[in-house]
Amino acid sequence: MTTISTTTLGTTAPLTVSALGLGCMGMSEFYGAPDEEAGLATINRALDLGVTFLDTADMYGPFVNERLVGKAIAGRRDEVQLATKFGNQRGEGGSFLGVNGSPDYVRSACDASLQRLGVDHIDLYYQHRVDKTVPIEETVGAMKELVDAGKVRFLGLSEASAATIRRAHAVHPITALQSEYSLFTRDLEDEILPTLRELGIGLVPYSPLGRGMLTGAISKDALDAGDSRAAGRFPRFEGDNLDANLALVDQVRTIAGDKGCTPGQLALAWVLAQGDAGLGVAPIPGTKRVRYLEENVAALDVTLSQDDLDALEKAVPRGAVAGDRYADLSTIDA
Repeated sequence: MTTISTTTLGTTAPLTVSALGLGCMGMSEFYGAPDEEAGLATINRALDLGVTFLDTADMYGPFVNERLVGKAIAGRRDEVQLATKFGNQRGEGGSFLGVNGSPDYVRSACDASLQRLGVDHIDLYYQHRVDKTVPIEETVGAMKELVDAGKVRFLGLSEASAATIRRAHAVHPITALQSEYSLFTRDLEDEILPTLRELGIGLVPYSPLGRGMLTGAISKDALDAGDSRAAGRFPRFEGDNLDANLALVDQVRTIAGDKGCTPGQLALAWVLAQGDAGLGVAPIPGTKRVRYLEENVAALDVTLSQDDLDALEKAVPRGAVAGDRYADLSTIDA
């Protein structure tokens, strides 16, 4: 059985987590019908395997996913590094109300998350998206108050630019940046990864499997009608873009076959290989199925040589992926 190692995110404010985390979002929304029973089983299996870094957010559901995670970890809180997020504000009916980074909202959002999760503290609390109408210093100042109050242990940002990261880190040490990063999305490599290394901030890649495309299981007819990937939100899953991107996945599949692993395991191994002594990396592939969780965990046993990395670079050159990662990029800090 795979022995799951640990990774340290950040050096100024270090947090040790399992080398592979679990993204819980899809258990409640966005990727087909929610399945609480399967989600609970998957989280409990993750903990049994040593995957203890769990990721949720108040907006998932909305609010439902935090309750699910809280239910799953009841009685096992000490095993878990629990991450959640605020900032993408939603109404009870699911409406999107915009990005909110105001200090009062930071405080109220944290208290609501603690209640839903059924815990007395959050290990890693992220600003989910940067509120461009509120100075980051004010938002992080309010987040710092949560640390001082013992409600939060460590702070994070998501989809923040290098400049924003620097400003935030000057107010209070940032432990981790959570942003999209995979063989298909490498925007971070120009400015953000060097900034993280310089400041001693870890990286938590979400969608490390390209929203599932890099598993090799996606086809034109594979997505349910209720799946957001089939609803125009993600241009990479549409029309000619999908055809071009599936051709890239075929290249990954060929290399994976030579390595004796699945395409998804190879893609995860690539993300894991981007970490080094100067950058802790803990990807959080999401799933609501135990069998996919177990497949993802087995990626920790896949070791990539420089030849393997070179072959992947040739198979999926940076910039080769067709289509933007979101149809609406307006909430991405740049």
